[in-house]
Amino acid sequence: MFSSPISAYKQMDREADIRGSDPHRLILLLFEGASAALVTAQKRLAEKNYAEKSIALTKAIEIINDGLASSLNLEGGGDIAANLKALYEYMLARLVHANFKNDSLAISEIQFLLEEIGGAWREMGIARRTQSADTL
Repeated sequence: MFSSPISAYKQMDREADIRGSDPHRLILLLFEGASAALVTAQKRLAEKNYAEKSIALTKAIEIINDGLASSLNLEGGGDIAANLKALYEYMLARLVHANFKNDSLAISEIQFLLEEIGGAWREMGIARRTQSADTL
């Protein structure tokens, strides 16, 4: 009964975070969303709730494909952008495999990769904020 107002508040809070974010923060939100979807997928797989597992994996796939991969600047990003594109394509293939084969290890592999890349993005944000503070 009370979860609906709480859910509505959380959704509004999320939307406000997105609207007020710089591009770097938006990428971090995509990493967080994909990671959360994979946590859900692992839980649903362990519960043998295959329909909800598929929904969670599909959400992660969409975030990686439509958010992270599509935000790459392949013309100006050089080798880093090209390598990230290849890595995202690999992640997508592994998640499709995980969905069809109920492969928890494949999901774990992608969770690890997302954490590694997301961690690098977080570190870049810290360095950028530190650099900005030093120039003030």
